[in-house]
Amino acid sequence: MKLVFLDKKTLGFDTDTSGLDRFGTVEIYDWITDMDASRYLADADVVITNQNKLNAANLACADKLKLICQTGTGYNNLDIEYCRKNGIAVTNVPGYAAVSVAQHTFAMLFYLLSHSSYYDAYMKEGRYSSGEVRDPSKDFFELEGKTWGIIGLGDIGRKVAAYAQGFGCSVVYFSSSGEDRSNSLKRMELDELLNEADIVSVHAPMNERTRGLIGLKEMKMMKQSAYLLNLGRGGIIVEKDLAQALSERIIAGAGLDVFEEEPLSPDNPLLTVVDSGTLYMSPHIGYGSREARARLMDTICSNIESFLKGESRNRIV
Repeated sequence: MKLVFLDKKTLGFDTDTSGLDRFGTVEIYDWITDMDASRYLADADVVITNQNKLNAANLACADKLKLICQTGTGYNNLDIEYCRKNGIAVTNVPGYAAVSVAQHTFAMLFYLLSHSSYYDAYMKEGRYSSGEVRDPSKDFFELEGKTWGIIGLGDIGRKVAAYAQGFGCSVVYFSSSGEDRSNSLKRMELDELLNEADIVSVHAPMNERTRGLIGLKEMKMMKQSAYLLNLGRGGIIVEKDLAQALSERIIAGAGLDVFEEEPLSPDNPLLTVVDSGTLYMSPHIGYGSREARARLMDTICSNIESFLKGESRNRIV
């Protein structure tokens, strides 16, 4: 059996893939473009990918392909309907990074809330030593007693909720599907949540209900002192609108770990934000703790093993 990993480099870290060796011949590539992918899929039995867009254009020649392993929870890069029609099984890895992403959510918030960029430079550039008075606008609030609004109460959203409650926050959530996802947390409509929350964090998948969910209109509903965080999927927040909202100080700050286009385009409007200290961006690394990456590869191997045994494990198709 031949396994092909198309884009290991996009995981961003040195991930141990040796567990795949027991299944057959393994070919691992740093990054194969979507356009070139068909050449590598032609004789593959199993394909492993993180970000490749796999669809009719590059799957048509994959006559032997039996299984696509998505190396993450989201799978909007895959043409699920094509796979279903052509008998190609698809698996994902749900829940493996909940702790890691929740931790990164708080890292982003504290960086923004505490004005870490400003105060770090203030110290290292000698301004404190020289007696320069610090900027009085760089104050911050306590989390205790504040309202944390979560968009997307899946594994990650629930973990963020638990951490936020540990800091004394009141937690509310919005469900894009309209389903009740918790017996203990209050579900709100989106506009109500945006009006009330001091922190809004997005942990939802990308779908027809969440694409462009938060634009300038929604940001204007938020408190001027509020922070907006996206660790769900790029495209849920309209980036050009966020750049405007930050430059015009409609909200206090934003943190993004996911983007409409990855890697970030040099002409992305977020790079034009007037005060860069109000925006913290990271290159989609929230999932990437050592422990999460180990769980990821263990689960992929278990998914392959179950598929070969005729069992259904983490199956999308």
